[in-house]
Amino acid sequence: MEADVYAEMAALQSRHWWFAGRQKILASQIEQLKLKPQPDILEIGCGPGGNLAMLSRFGHVSAVELDEYARTYAQNLGTVAVNIKAGRLPDDIPFPPNSFDLICLFDVLEHVEEDAQSLKALRTFLKPGGRLIISVPAYQWLWSMHDVRLHHKRRYTIGRLKNLAEHYGWQVEKQSYFNMFLFPLAVMARLKDRLMPSGHVTGTGMPHAIVNTVFETIFASEAKLIKFMNLSFGVSILMVLKAV
Repeated sequence: MEADVYAEMAALQSRHWWFAGRQKILASQIEQLKLKPQPDILEIGCGPGGNLAMLSRFGHVSAVELDEYARTYAQNLGTVAVNIKAGRLPDDIPFPPNSFDLICLFDVLEHVEEDAQSLKALRTFLKPGGRLIISVPAYQWLWSMHDVRLHHKRRYTIGRLKNLAEHYGWQVEKQSYFNMFLFPLAVMARLKDRLMPSGHVTGTGMPHAIVNTVFETIFASEAKLIKFMNLSFGVSILMVLKAV
């Protein structure tokens, strides 16, 4: 991604409703995995480090990030001690095979040209029975300038991602859409960007504090729902895969 996108992420990742809400949903799912005490966790594509403190609540965390600015920013956060290395999918993950109990791929796979090869390669780095947790943007028909700005290669459906995972030997333990309650607003924002293109992408930047709090509350409320059910639509997809 562009340097200004990483700088924007760094500025917003601790306050913006989308980052905060998504983190609560992801943390809720990791709790459901019932990992062993102090598991070895790898986040690939950690960006400027917004998820590292959350992941450190569950175990010992390492990370991989391609962009130097984002990597340096994450390393200098100082909130937790995390081993962050330069690398990229699918063929430059600088860790030995069978190193991790959990690998996290949060809104990363859509940036990678070789998504199939990446899913195949990641099994190498998990211990037997290890898990891979993925989030990706949903529905190609939602493609907009937002995706272009973030250098996305594609958006997914659950069926497409599931077929890709199972083809490379993964067992699907959890599959759900999320960001369902705010889905109508996302659709309207994408349509606005298509019909009335401008230099500004709708939904970027920091909203008013009240709006930010309301959106975070609505979005984060899905964390409880997804514990017990799979949501049938949403702006994003969550999938938990087990190495078999």
